[in-house]
Amino acid sequence: MSEIKEQAKKCGVLGCTGMVGQRFLTLLSRHPSFKVFKIGASSRSAGKPYEKACKWKLSEALDANISKLVVSECKPENFQGCDIIFSGLDSDVAGEIESSFRSAGFAVFSNAKNYRMDPSVPLVVPLVNADHIDSVANQKARYGGYIVTNANCSTTGLVLPLKALMDAFGVLKSISVVTLQAISGAGYPGVPSLDIIDNVVPFIDGEEEKIETETRKILGTFDGVQFLDAPGTNVSAHCNRVPVLDGHLSCISVSFETKSKPSIAEISRAFEKYVPLPCEMECYSAPSSSIRVLEGVDRPQPRLDRYAENGFAVTVGRVRKDTVFDVRFVALVHNTILGAAGSSILNAEIAERKGLL
Repeated sequence: MSEIKEQAKKCGVLGCTGMVGQRFLTLLSRHPSFKVFKIGASSRSAGKPYEKACKWKLSEALDANISKLVVSECKPENFQGCDIIFSGLDSDVAGEIESSFRSAGFAVFSNAKNYRMDPSVPLVVPLVNADHIDSVANQKARYGGYIVTNANCSTTGLVLPLKALMDAFGVLKSISVVTLQAISGAGYPGVPSLDIIDNVVPFIDGEEEKIETETRKILGTFDGVQFLDAPGTNVSAHCNRVPVLDGHLSCISVSFETKSKPSIAEISRAFEKYVPLPCEMECYSAPSSSIRVLEGVDRPQPRLDRYAENGFAVTVGRVRKDTVFDVRFVALVHNTILGAAGSSILNAEIAERKGLL
């Protein structure tokens, strides 16, 4: 163990046996300044070594040290000594559990949906609105601890290129997005094989509403007291589940409010030149390029492009004029890395750099 790892922040992972929990453990196992200290799951798994409690589903091997950790119930008293709590809990149980950890003084970085639209809780896509993390001071004063949420996986793949366009060209008037979402986004065991093999399911419960509401909060501002939605931004979403293992693809069309419309070349340059705060702060997980623009007429593709920048970048392609909107393009995000656990970890890295841990 390196000297850096010995001095690392001690992390607890809630919901450690699920798909997002497994991704948390994989990413944290090789992190230079965060280390897994405690793991939690339901009472069915509590008391068992992790290797006995979990059906490991990722292609990456389970870390040998983590495999021997004993699973605890998700109660604050079982996580004493942790500097950071990461939550991969299912939304059915996340609300009460995360609240109890916040009240016990913990910094909670959650992938669950429960607190995303809470007016006191920041909804942070780290490569888009990292400054919203500053708002946790208000929670700390009230509760002793705080919760930071990351967005829905498809929302994450949408708002990163939108933020680059907003910064370069101003208010986005209308946005249409059609998603093709991987089956891992449904967790395990997920979508039954008879429903998804040789098929596309044109409905994901609650997904369209999440994209339409979360986007406005993420692209908005924090004025020191409250979060203000992005002005004039209308989003229409249609979501589909497709037989792909990992990687959410979105077909996006955008209209600008400005009368002087940018050219396709200017739009592509805006994507390529976009540099978010975590990159400026040189956070460990921050990609060298947060938006990768591909020129091929048939890219991005999930199988070829989902691991761009180790899964921490959004890949954009097919940038072209639209006959109804001003521009259309395709964006791809790895739904369990940047779209889930990776965003929570990067949010914690930002909080550490800001002295909030």
